[in-house]
This record gives sequence, structure tokens and C-alpha cells, in this order.
Amino acid sequence: MIDPLISLAFSLYSLPGAYALLLGSGISRSAQIPTGWEVILDLTRQIAHLEGAGDVDDPAQWYTNRFGALPNYSHLLEQIAPGPAARQQLLKGYFEPTDDERARGSKVPTAAHHAIARLVASGHIRVILTTNFDRLLEQAIEAAGVVPTVISTTDAAVGALPLQHTRCAIIKLHGDYLDPRIRNTDSELATYDPPMDRLLDRVLDDYGLIVCGWSGEWDEALRAGLERCSNRRFPTYWMSRGAPVHRAAHLVTLRSAQVITITGADNAFTDLTAKVDALVAHHRPHPLSVTLAVESLKQYLPEERHRIRLHDLVMDEVVRCQAVIVDETKFPVGRKGFATEDAFSAELLRQVQSYETLCEILIALFVHGCFWSEPQHDALWVKALERLAQPTEVSGSYASGLLELRRYPALLMLYAGGIAALAGGRYHTLAALLTRPQVRERYERREAPLAMALYPMKVFSDGVGKRLPKMERHYTPVSDWLFTVLRASLASYITDDHTYTCLFDRFEYLLALVYADIEEQAEHRQHYWGPVGSFAWRDRHQPQYGIAIAVQKELEAQGAEWPLLQAGLFGGSLERLQAVKIGFDALIARGTAGWW
Repeated sequence: MIDPLISLAFSLYSLPGAYALLLGSGISRSAQIPTGWEVILDLTRQIAHLEGAGDVDDPAQWYTNRFGALPNYSHLLEQIAPGPAARQQLLKGYFEPTDDERARGSKVPTAAHHAIARLVASGHIRVILTTNFDRLLEQAIEAAGVVPTVISTTDAAVGALPLQHTRCAIIKLHGDYLDPRIRNTDSELATYDPPMDRLLDRVLDDYGLIVCGWSGEWDEALRAGLERCSNRRFPTYWMSRGAPVHRAAHLVTLRSAQVITITGADNAFTDLTAKVDALVAHHRPHPLSVTLAVESLKQYLPEERHRIRLHDLVMDEVVRCQAVIVDETKFPVGRKGFATEDAFSAELLRQVQSYETLCEILIALFVHGCFWSEPQHDALWVKALERLAQPTEVSGSYASGLLELRRYPALLMLYAGGIAALAGGRYHTLAALLTRPQVRERYERREAPLAMALYPMKVFSDGVGKRLPKMERHYTPVSDWLFTVLRASLASYITDDHTYTCLFDRFEYLLALVYADIEEQAEHRQHYWGPVGSFAWRDRHQPQYGIAIAVQKELEAQGAEWPLLQAGLFGGSLERLQAVKIGFDALIARGTAGWW
């Protein structure tokens, strides 16, 4: 039988915006957010203590005996904190994190909130019903680049736009924690005001339903809304840790809901979002579009009369990719909202794979174009790289690692084009790619050679490359990831794996030498540092076969006639290249000595 979560993922993918979420307190449980009733009990417990009753076992019963009625959220707040400002300060401690709580990941959006925010940002979810008072959903969705419409009062329900005209609507059926009118007690939960009831009926009539974190036991008005909705236009999915019981089981039967057994909301929504993303990636533009782009390039490349068409073919694709790269709804970089390391790692992987999908056509253009490039074409590849690699500006704080990752498409092009140029013997193109593009470093006005800003450790900053799947124990995780990712794109010109490995290592070794050379020419420190790639460990046990030895043998045989010197690298100076090579090779020998 097909996993019901897969069925749900297909439903969300096939009918974006057709399903509404119904979320209860379970969605915020891992964030350690109290329910409204738990807030009442805690306040009541404090009142009992102040009245000299000590630590009471049943604060609600104590309050009833003392005051003749069950504790009521609104009444308690009015008595304890009679003004809005005082009320806000009182409730902050329950719903807003301290610095220590934030550092521990408490009272901040969870992995579930962020996964839901991604579904909102991608347009797969547009309406959310919730019984929760907290604002974690709003925070997560805003961090994903969407400002939700929040409906938490009768007045807001009356004045709300039709739901189909909102990017995202969060309907807080029981109110917001800063509003003393929130619903908590049995009598308050028994009915909704007519405008809220009508809004609930519209949602249940017009949308399919995904339920999570809601027991169905206490909310009589919400249960009544589900029971009176006779329409079954779309199915209902009910996420539950075990088999639904009591009133929830009745609602499952009534709505013929499909039960999805989960271990928790965080895992459930993270998994669901990943499956929806996988479906989006799987249904990327048909490969024929890549084929057509490459065939157009092959027609334009040989003839000068097609120079403008060639330029527009490549740059139009660059502009298209760049417009998506800076779209905060698709590639958010905000620092807010990664409550756990797993949540950040999941978002990192999603963005990496999304960039790779986005750049499929452009990678193909670089591979085929640089393999066949003539000197008059080099300026086009340089221009495209410069455009992709320029830093993007964002307002406010950002998550370390994600903003730098926006240069990943440019890194893909540099590697794809550089390796293809080596395979085609287009050394002038390789030299142009490594030395001619100029980009501005973030927060600096001056421009620097692209090689100084575009290498794996710079793009995947702060060691985030080790968060990629199965890369946590790799010495050069990003290089190893690129090695795998680019293999298929270069298969047309590099058919066997051994040749591909040699060309990949040669490109990375040259990139490191060029970096070390540029830095030495500017600083004159004889430091000779360069970005270390897979070549540093690949032939560690057989150094006589490594790329450094292969290049040394070529230099001994060809001297100043070495093709890359003739192409202009290292100023065409053999002496300069040899000095850089000796210094860098010594650095690699020292740096990798402890790897085994």
C-alpha cells in the first residue's frame, strides 16, 4: 500500500492551494509553548501561593472552591494585569523566548513551522486554521518571505478579504495571546461568533483538510463545524501519533479521513515538504528544453553573424536564473527561524538541490560552449560568470552560509566551464575564466579577481559543506559533491571516469595555483595559500600519480611552452609558476600530513 504521506504530497503538488491546514497545540509542543489552559493553571497556581495556600495539586479546583467559578483566562488577566501594556509584559514570559531559551531552541519556530512556511512560500498551502495563540507560524512564514493575513477576532473575520485573494491566511480560531478575548474554557469553546463560524464553514467547504496536533476533544465549536460540513470536494488527511480515539475517531469516520501515523509534527512536515520538493524537481522542464538550448548554441557559436543571438541565448538564461536566486520566497537567507541544526541542514540541502535544478540549462550551455569556445567567445563566458557571482544585498540579519550560497550557481558554471575547456583544449577559455572576471566582495567597494571569491570553501562558508548528505566525514566535502553533481553534465565530452577524475583534479589544482599566484602578486608574502580540492587526498597513498607530479613532469618537458603559460596564466612566466607551485605543494604536504 502506498504511504499516505506520499498520497498527500501528490495531492499538494497536483492541487497547490487546494488544502487548508488545521493545527492544534501539538504543532508547537516541541517549542515548549504552553496551551492557554496551561497558562491559566500556572497563573492560578501563583495566586494560590500568594494567598498562602502553598503548592496546590489541582489549581483549577482550588480556584473554584475559593472564588466560586472555574478560572477564566480573560477574567484572570483583567484582575492581574488590568492594562494592555501590563498584560503584554505578563504574557511575554509564556510565549516569547528569553535569550537563554532562544539559544536552547525554545519558544522559537520549530522544524514543523519552517516546513509549513516553505509550503506557503511555494504556494502549496494558502489557508491555515489553528487553535494556537502563539505567533510561531507567523514568524516562520515571514522569515520565508511571505507576510500572512492574520484573522484572530470577529472584527477581522468580518473585514477579511476573500481567501482566494490572499497569499496566506492564518485563521486563529481561539484568538491571539495578546488579546484577552481568547477562548479557553468549555463555555468559551462551545460556540464561535457567527462571522467566525461563517468563515470556518467557507474553509471547510472550499478546501481539503490536513489535520495535525489537534485532539478534537475540547473544542466543541470546531468539532461542530467539521460535523455540519457535508461537502467532500477534497479529502481529509489526519496526522496522528497513534490511532485517533474518542471524538477524533468519530470525526475521522465522519469525514472518511485518511490517517497518517507520525512520530511528531517536526518529522511529519519536514518529510512532507521534502516529498513535495522532490515532485517539483522531478517535474522540471522537459530535457528537450536543454537539448534545444544546446542545439541553438551549436548553431550560433561557429558563425560571427549569430554573435548577438549567442549573447542573448546565454545572458537571457543568466538573467532568468539570477531573478530566481534573489527571490526570498524560493531561497530565503533570513537568520530567523532555524530552531534546530537539523532544520538548517534540511534547508541547506533543499537550496543546494534547487540551485542545481535551476541551473540545468545554463550548465549545459557552459559545458558545450566552453568546450568549443574560440577566443572571441571568451568575453561572453566571463560576462556571464561576473553577473552570476556578484553579491546580492539583503536587509537585516541573515543565516550564515545561506547568503554566501547564492554564489553556488556561479561556482557550478566555473567548474563546468573550466573542466569542459580543459577537455576541449581551450586553454585560452580556461585562463579567461580563472583570471578575467572581476567581482566585488561583500561590504567592499573594490573589485577582485573571481578566483579570490569563487571556490568551494568560500561559497559553502563556515563549514556548511559537511552538512551535505554523506559528506560529514569528507576532507573536501564540497569538491566531492561537485565531482558527483557535474559528472553527467560533462559525459558528452568525457566518457570514461578516469579521464574525468584527472580533468577535475587538474582544474581544482589550477584554481588553487591561480589563487595563490594572485594573492602573492598582491601581498608579496610568499604565503602561497590556495583552496584545497579533492586532489589533495585522492592520490595520497600513491603521490607519484597525483596531479602535482603530472604538472611537474609537463613543465620539465615543455618549460615555457606549457599551454597554460602560453594562454597567459601566471603572466606567462615559468619562474613565477614554479615559485607558486613549490610553495603551494609544500603547504598541501604539511596540511594533509595528519589526514591518515
